[in-house]
Amino acid sequence: MARKIDSATRIPVPGGKTIDEYVGRVNSDDSRISIAHMKAPAGWDEPAQTPEFGEYTLVLKGTVIVEHEGGTTEVNAGQAFVSEPGEKIRYSCGPEGAEYVAVCVPAFSPESVNRDG
Repeated sequence: MARKIDSATRIPVPGGKTIDEYVGRVNSDDSRISIAHMKAPAGWDEPAQTPEFGEYTLVLKGTVIVEHEGGTTEVNAGQAFVSEPGEKIRYSCGPEGAEYVAVCVPAFSPESVNRDG
């Protein structure tokens, strides 16, 4: 059924990053896909993870840095990065921080992210 989503749900995370989920398990009770608007402060990083979902990251402002098996990739505003399920990755951001949209298929869940540590 077609529907409008009026607002996001803010998901609390440590380290100063904000996650506003528009579509997903928390805000729209959807397990097929999640779509979230993220803002990360300068110097933000998170532990490595091996998620069970594919992630599509579209950078709106700043730089997202992705460490992966093939090396390290800087993704700047206007660029995107795709990771496949089961790939070990680690996200951080550049000195100016980053604003980006993350799309996860199937939807993100804390149980399926498989963070190190």
